[in-house]
Amino acid sequence: MDTGYVRPGTAAAWIVKGGASAAVIETGTARSVPHLLAALAAHGIAPRTVSHVIVTHVHLDHAAGAGALLARLPAAKLVVHPRGARHMIDPSRLLTGAAEVYGGMEAIRALYGDVVPAPADRVIEAPEGTLVELGGRTLRILDTPGHAKHHFVVHDPATRGFFTGDTFGISYREFDDAGRPFMYPTTTPVQFDPPALRASVERMLAEKPGRMYLTHYGMIEGRIPEAAAAMLEAVDGHVAVARAAPPGPGRQAAIRAGLEDQLLGLLSRRGWKGTREEALDAYAADLDLNSQGLAVWMESQVKA
Repeated sequence: MDTGYVRPGTAAAWIVKGGASAAVIETGTARSVPHLLAALAAHGIAPRTVSHVIVTHVHLDHAAGAGALLARLPAAKLVVHPRGARHMIDPSRLLTGAAEVYGGMEAIRALYGDVVPAPADRVIEAPEGTLVELGGRTLRILDTPGHAKHHFVVHDPATRGFFTGDTFGISYREFDDAGRPFMYPTTTPVQFDPPALRASVERMLAEKPGRMYLTHYGMIEGRIPEAAAAMLEAVDGHVAVARAAPPGPGRQAAIRAGLEDQLLGLLSRRGWKGTREEALDAYAADLDLNSQGLAVWMESQVKA
């Protein structure tokens, strides 16, 4: 399901059916709720039969709609990482932190709508190994830090797939080439951790998955190790750009400029035929957020 975030093909949520129940994985923003309800109806799934809403982590493009969606799904419980649960119950600190990144509360409201709390008695904290039962179909939670400490992925043995959130990076479908997905990292503030991210990706690969269900965007099927290698190579490139940027007030701008060059170089190597403007426009928000996250990460390296 397209959540309607920013532009078509940017952010997805997923319906997973099992027996007489179903789960919604990722919620998008508060503005996404009508899209999700319409998708459930289109698939013949009554709101009262949705037993779980699962968010891979609490960044607002993945989870801002959780409270509003729960209000429309009377039987559903919210499954969230233990580090993120309190932010779903009381999103005030989450919103304040996001406002610092995006430029104020009005910008947050414009992007994400009115973010409402999730009722505490409907929130399930899901540590490593948690099983979510969907009427004969079992989903498994794996703790996967690297993008954020409050991130998990959802393993679906029935399809040999992972719902990856941001751990496996992003891949916009218009940049596919001959069936090959173009993989790109997401290093948004404030908990990017390159070694942890690599370990999380390798942990998923150990399960020999056949499919990856990306929030940004859509399903990747087959040649998963190749996609993982490309994404991790780009992570290494991000880290190199960040390390090369001079410290001081201009660091983030220097990182962003370096990431632009890296992005265009990666696309050129693949033989992409689009224009520079098309690429930079499609990845504008990612370049902004990735450069911010890398600047924060560099500061953390200095303090360490």
